[in-house]
Amino acid sequence: MSLNAKSVEAARLRSKDYKKYDEKGLYLLVKANGSKYWRLRYRFEGKEKLLALGVYPKISLSKAREKQENAFKLLDKDIDPSAYKKQKNDEKKLKNKNTFEAVAREWYGEEKKRWTDHHATRVIGSMEKELFPKLGKLPIADITTPEMKRTINLIQNRGAFDIAKRALARCSSIFQYAVQSGIAQINPARELSGIVKAPKVKHQTSLKREDLPALLKSIDGYEGQAQTKIALRLLINTFVRSSELRGARWEEFELDKKQWKIPSERMKMKKIGHIIPLTKQVIKLLEELKPITGGFELLFPGQRKITTPMSENTLSRMLGRLGYKGKATPHGFRATASSILNEQNFNSDAIERQLSHTEKNKVKGAYNYNAEFIKERVKIMKWWSSYLYDLEHEKIVVEGKFKT
Repeated sequence: MSLNAKSVEAARLRSKDYKKYDEKGLYLLVKANGSKYWRLRYRFEGKEKLLALGVYPKISLSKAREKQENAFKLLDKDIDPSAYKKQKNDEKKLKNKNTFEAVAREWYGEEKKRWTDHHATRVIGSMEKELFPKLGKLPIADITTPEMKRTINLIQNRGAFDIAKRALARCSSIFQYAVQSGIAQINPARELSGIVKAPKVKHQTSLKREDLPALLKSIDGYEGQAQTKIALRLLINTFVRSSELRGARWEEFELDKKQWKIPSERMKMKKIGHIIPLTKQVIKLLEELKPITGGFELLFPGQRKITTPMSENTLSRMLGRLGYKGKATPHGFRATASSILNEQNFNSDAIERQLSHTEKNKVKGAYNYNAEFIKERVKIMKWWSSYLYDLEHEKIVVEGKFKT
């Protein structure tokens, strides 16, 4: 007599294991602890064999019979259902073992032999930040082109176009490695060539307030030289002229007094020196830079000649690679800062002095450095650095006047 849903559900535990038979070799094994297992007895090549079909109630009677029919179809093709099941389980285990992250790290281990240590560190750092959180645990053979597209779009949607392009290129190389190794059948990244496109923007000299958060976040993911990233952050935090930053010398910084004093000969008008109050954020950046270029006179020495400053195009190229070509210039951060600070109702004369816009009739050589409104300028710089930090870390920024 065959089983029905009620008889399966009604099967109760006994002092010993027992079986309740259905038909065609299918039966329910009821264990002494009350657990119920589906089993199929069949013959293959003259030998009696047993196939586990699952656990009740996860596998219902109808589902067990469906599995039974699938087993019979394999037998009709002269395929052993038990061997077939083992093969599929092995393939599943292998697939789960060959996740995107596992294969990517294997690819990285091979590729880094050709790279400098600095480049290798940037590559693995970028993958750990941009790719592994989204794709890392997925079997690489199961990743589709739409899945890849979603991952790349998440990167470029925040304005990090250069990072998105590099991430896509690396994914393509990783998938190609997987295909060549027999781990995957296709390269889903190859079909996405050209999807990363920086939006066309109107050329402007300064960045808008609403564009600052995305830029600040994208700097962290930039894969260029560490000192270049620090240079751009310092430029935004201090809003000095690009030439004043590029030519900065370690001797100009008085960290104990929290001041950067640019001598008159390095200023635009070359008539009076300029004081930049140093905030804790700026001092932290200088401390990060010290182990890199602290042994030189210049904070940002050139790549070919350490006695000359970095190229005037270095920061412009970085902005371009971050997706801000035509949208932001190194010099434009002065206008951005000026606009926002004036909206905060700081003393406009103090803002002008901090921008080193000194009135001509004030420059008479009576002093070496312009210290006008210095107390107010200290407040301005503290507020500005804190404001930038809050924008980047998505903290709430209180609107209105700066409160002392």
